[in-house]
Amino acid sequence: MARLGLERTVVDTAVYENTIARFKEAGVLLPTIGQLKDPSTIPASIREKLKDVSPDSPHPLNLFRVHWFNDGARTGLTDVPEHIELPPALTGVKARIVLALGNRFPMINAHKVLAAYGCLVPRLVTGQFDPTKHRAVWPSTGNYCRGGVAISRILGCRGTAVLPENMSKERFDWLDKWVSDPSDIVRTPGSESNVKEIYDTCAELDRDPANIIFNQFCEFGNYLVHRNCTGAALETLFKSLTQGKPGAKLAAYVSASGSGGTLAAGDHLKEKFGARIVAVEAAECPTLLNNGFGEHNIQGIGDKHVPYIHNVMNTDMIAAVSDQHSDQLMVLFNTPEGRKYLVERRGVDAALVERLSNFGLSSLCNMLAAIKTARYYGLGEDDVIITVATDGAAMYGSEIDKAIRRYFGGRFDAVNAGECWGQSLAATTTDHLLELTHIERQRIFNLGYFTWVEQQGVSLEDFTARAKQSFWDGLQELVPAWDAMIAEFNARTGVKA
Repeated sequence: MARLGLERTVVDTAVYENTIARFKEAGVLLPTIGQLKDPSTIPASIREKLKDVSPDSPHPLNLFRVHWFNDGARTGLTDVPEHIELPPALTGVKARIVLALGNRFPMINAHKVLAAYGCLVPRLVTGQFDPTKHRAVWPSTGNYCRGGVAISRILGCRGTAVLPENMSKERFDWLDKWVSDPSDIVRTPGSESNVKEIYDTCAELDRDPANIIFNQFCEFGNYLVHRNCTGAALETLFKSLTQGKPGAKLAAYVSASGSGGTLAAGDHLKEKFGARIVAVEAAECPTLLNNGFGEHNIQGIGDKHVPYIHNVMNTDMIAAVSDQHSDQLMVLFNTPEGRKYLVERRGVDAALVERLSNFGLSSLCNMLAAIKTARYYGLGEDDVIITVATDGAAMYGSEIDKAIRRYFGGRFDAVNAGECWGQSLAATTTDHLLELTHIERQRIFNLGYFTWVEQQGVSLEDFTARAKQSFWDGLQELVPAWDAMIAEFNARTGVKA
């Protein structure tokens, strides 16, 4: 239970006291999950002090920016999460497709810092992580390890990023600047699809008791922080989008599988609005779709296993997107030739085209899956599909160069732009989609057995308990318990708001 973040009492008093002493010395105050869910409840004194804090610094107060309501400059608050609504001129469908912008989060310009905090804070307030002795290990295929390293810097402890060696150059450049020691960047074999290699490396690191593994794929803090914070933020967004439109419907929530954390927002949105939950993966590695395998370049979405915190039995559809299309759209949206084509030949608003740099590779994957979903269900003007842009193009400059060499012979011109539009956007169809029956849900759920029971040592009883929605709803009781423990922890440190 401790490994999966399910404790609600102090496990080790000595560790707890050491952590309190460190936080008192470092002036670290922990936000509650409730405050990150609704940042207007953050004390006014903290919000005032934040005005003088750079959102890109390892400052303790930046923990209070780990939410969806930062403005474009990431220095102030908005009433509604920053987002982009895509017009039919771009998507080719009548449904309203809206992406919440993850690059508004502090330090890493990606929403995965929220997952890192969700995994860490239960360990802190239950005495399972001692920043004076332990090293935090953050396994990732994308941005989660950057979020973990950033928070580790704030706590004054070592944070180790474990990620595939073939991830984007920009990720490693960022890590080089933030880790305290070069050995805290651990490159595992392969690319985005090689999750098991990450697990194997973490198993080796876990033999050292000084290392604490924060495995986002099985930490329920990741699930809960997204179900509560991301879910509530997207609820606010939907209500804002549909104000004065009584016929509007939240038809679907779309999210790449990844660790399964961001998908948890779908549980909230289905409970509130009856939204379908669409899980997305790469067509080159269709694990959920048909038990498939392979390699791909949609960085940050993970594959070849079923995350432990993915509520499979509440998922309605699997959509697969080719990395060729996300790679090519990254070029189309982020080059002068591509943007000129969109404006002059396709009539897309120039102001919107300038904002497309807010979409990274997994964001484009989510966008394409949303279009597929709209086409499959024949959705119309009153239907809204919400998804997330997990990060922006800033993390993929080197990948744009690679894609131009790989797909366009080293140069990208107006003809290439037209081909890219036709092949990777206009031609988006309902291929690689699977609407899940109960039997299909069971098949995907059972596939997780081989990772979690046979390889990772989870008990069969704990594994099968996750098949019932009551299990996931019951986890919600942890949030108020943790928030009460955070408040008590803060009171013990004596750090003032």
